[in-house]
Amino acid sequence: MHTGETITQFIIEEQRRVATATGDFTALLSDIVTACKAISSAVNQGALVGVLGSAGSENIQGETQKKLDILSNEIFIRANHWGGHLAAMASEEMDDIYPIPAEYPKGKYLLTFDPLDGSSNIDVNLSVGSIFSILRCPEGVENPTAEDFLQPGTEQVCGGFTLYGPSTMLVLTTGNGVNGFTLDHNVGEFILTHPNMTIPADTNEFAINMSNQRHWEAPMQRYVDECLASSTGSRDKDFNMRWVASMVAEVYRILTRGGIFMYPKDTRDPSKPGKLRLMYEANPMGFIVEQAGGICSTGRERIMEIQPNGLHQRVPVVLGSKNEVERVVQYHAEADKA
Repeated sequence: MHTGETITQFIIEEQRRVATATGDFTALLSDIVTACKAISSAVNQGALVGVLGSAGSENIQGETQKKLDILSNEIFIRANHWGGHLAAMASEEMDDIYPIPAEYPKGKYLLTFDPLDGSSNIDVNLSVGSIFSILRCPEGVENPTAEDFLQPGTEQVCGGFTLYGPSTMLVLTTGNGVNGFTLDHNVGEFILTHPNMTIPADTNEFAINMSNQRHWEAPMQRYVDECLASSTGSRDKDFNMRWVASMVAEVYRILTRGGIFMYPKDTRDPSKPGKLRLMYEANPMGFIVEQAGGICSTGRERIMEIQPNGLHQRVPVVLGSKNEVERVVQYHAEADKA
């Protein structure tokens, strides 16, 4: 059993550094942690409790939902709707926002979440995770609408994700660096095991879905071709390629040893500028990556500065080690100028 600092201790100590803190944010994070523990248990039990396989339904994005997608969404809602810390929630799995029921008090925060990222990996027993972001409810708003959620990533109070892998990890930022916690199942607590996580500026690993290569724009084709050529090409450097099809797993690897993750814009459907969701995935991950010293971009602009135009807005994502992301951004700028 690990006897280090628990996430509860960590959050309380962070709260004590803020003279005006009321404890609401601390309690909200505690509720989110509870949800992540419950989802971890469900993921670990899998077929033993009958939660694998398709649910026979689709979410708002037209994607087939897994049973665990729906269960994880319900767990997040149940853990957070009663505590009095939230004014409303929004989930990747729900068409519209979830207002706090009238029988419960309302708080000053908004919560967005992807309850189970990488759910295509569930049935083959690969890593999945949860992603969440906390925003402030606009001043004077008692009954938030979807419009109140449409805040740029720079307004986030907190970004975090949980990785349900060989061990369950929770990674968190409140704007003061990035810290990682490992779930000790013996005591049911997350323990601080990865303090002050940082992303190396240089890397020789890239992650991208190569099956989409024929649809990419020229700048992305150029960058990946250089990586594939490795030391035989202009970079004079050998690269390794990784692809897990789970954003949480990709970002966690980058946080621990560097790398670049790319889900770029492609030409298949002009109405979908990207695959990943700004509010539930790109913004919280961008917050974490930037706090760890990396960069998160669409290839043309900083993701955290995008003004959202809808709850389920999609964006291209390029994130990770500073020098490689800057190279991708440079290639986009050169192509656009030409």
